[in-house]
Amino acid sequence: MRVFITGASGHIGSAVIPELLQAGHQVVGLARSDAAAAAVAEQGAVVRRGDLDDLEGLADAARDADGVIHLAFKHDAMAAGDLASAAAADLAALDALGNALIGTGKPLVGTSGTAMIPMMGVTGRPGTESDAFDGGYRIDAENALVGLAERGVRSSVLRLPPSVHSDLDHHGFVPSLIGFARENGFSGYPGTGDNRWPAVHTRDAARLYRLALEGAPAGTRLHAVGDEGVPFREIAEAIGRGAGIPTRTVRSEDNEEVFRFLAAFVSVDNPTSAAITRELMDWKPELPGLIEDLDAGHYFA
Repeated sequence: MRVFITGASGHIGSAVIPELLQAGHQVVGLARSDAAAAAVAEQGAVVRRGDLDDLEGLADAARDADGVIHLAFKHDAMAAGDLASAAAADLAALDALGNALIGTGKPLVGTSGTAMIPMMGVTGRPGTESDAFDGGYRIDAENALVGLAERGVRSSVLRLPPSVHSDLDHHGFVPSLIGFARENGFSGYPGTGDNRWPAVHTRDAARLYRLALEGAPAGTRLHAVGDEGVPFREIAEAIGRGAGIPTRTVRSEDNEEVFRFLAAFVSVDNPTSAAITRELMDWKPELPGLIEDLDAGHYFA
């Protein structure tokens, strides 16, 4: 299969490309800069220059492919607090990709997040793949993607946890938390730190992207979750150990100062099940969990 990937030079893309190549697929990776193009080429993929704002280019690339995996997201806008523009750009790109595939039966695998489940009011139990909502941040794009199943696209969406971790993770939520902790001089957790974050190893997630591309039923929501819910206090303690700094609680009124652009996420209680995904896709996470990965030391090298 000839597969077009957005976000090819990013954290997850750098694991998805070798996963696809090892399975015998050809990969065309979107790259917006010379550095990104070099990274994509080094992985063994064909480079296609462009970015998320080049909607016509995205559509052309999708039409030329046998399947598409959409990983790119304007994380720089999100980090600057502009969630709305990041989500709008993601939806526009997804529309361009999806419209180019209508009626073809080709696969389009997109990306969403588990954190929106508790933010939409699901509490007291782990979130599941069956949880769906009318609209909201990143939900609009997820719903558009699932809706393409009725228009002749074998669409599926992977909900990623807040922590997708590995030695490939240099700019995600975990490195951000480590950076904040070093700047603050302590590793913080909100309140008692009992709220839970799900997590998955990058390479386990990459394998699920490949499985979804190859065989996910149209309109499927999947959960790329290894650890169902790690107490945030344990995450903070592991960061403290690794960075050699103390760990302490943070008052809610201080969250923004301590956790910067992640202030809205750190207090979320986000236990998430992947039971449906594991059975449907015959997928079982095999690599270390978040705390073990933090204790391995590579995040602090």
